[in-house]
Amino acid sequence: MIITIDLEFQKNACTIAAYIIESGQGPVLIETGPHSCFEALKEGIEAAGYKVEDIKHVLLTHIHLDHAGAAWAFAQNEATIYVHPFGVDHLADPSKLMESAKRIYQDKMDTLWGEMKAIPKKQLQPIAHEEVVQIGNLKFTAWHTPGHANHHIAWEMGGIIFTGDVAGVQIGEGPVVAPLPPPDINIEVWKESIELLRSRKAKAFYLTHYGAVTQVDAHLDALTTNIDTLAAWVKEHLDAGESIEEMTPKFDELALEELKKREMSEVEIAQYQAANPAWMSVTGLVRYWTKKAEGKL
Repeated sequence: MIITIDLEFQKNACTIAAYIIESGQGPVLIETGPHSCFEALKEGIEAAGYKVEDIKHVLLTHIHLDHAGAAWAFAQNEATIYVHPFGVDHLADPSKLMESAKRIYQDKMDTLWGEMKAIPKKQLQPIAHEEVVQIGNLKFTAWHTPGHANHHIAWEMGGIIFTGDVAGVQIGEGPVVAPLPPPDINIEVWKESIELLRSRKAKAFYLTHYGAVTQVDAHLDALTTNIDTLAAWVKEHLDAGESIEEMTPKFDELALEELKKREMSEVEIAQYQAANPAWMSVTGLVRYWTKKAEGKL
């Protein structure tokens, strides 16, 4: 049984999830969320019948703070952290990761993300593409799925895939939207990852933002459309000579109007805005189109 833990990010329900599964040799945790949500995570673990100290295996989809920021707290209890090879050095020494985030979030860092401490390399297990990790009676196949992040893994277990951010964001009955933050957005590569997910013919996706999706083909179609729509919008405004500062409020309004069209409540809109801040996508897509123009992609 897969247990979903709501991390109640910034007091928003159903915005960031972690998942816990019994392996027959103790619980496996998929995603940790940020350390700012650690108390909610701890409560969820205890509600599932475990203690934080019982978690000896943590699978991360990628090292962004909303997915991996609390991994160090489990490493302190001797947990093994399974991660993409590109993420190992950043978790062993998170100073660059945190400095990069601080430039973006400035004085909101502590409130949003909390602490991130170094994890000893001996506890960081790099996982290759298609590598199978067996923990007790569970088998997880790692699919390297870049596009959102170069260090992204989608974890498949028994026809179910824990997709991190590569399958986008969908909360409740809301729209499927693409999180497009800097620095690694690559639309062509992302679409290849989407087709890899599609080829697995999964029974369900478990999104970090947020929960289970069973209509996986329709979900991926909607995600692809959203990626193309947002990328085209940014390119049009970039070609017109607009700066990020000029584009951002317009893009924010575009995202808000899309949510309002669906007659979403203020609570539901706040969930989307916390899970996927629209302004981040402007920055990520400007960087993508700039790299394309410079022949760096």
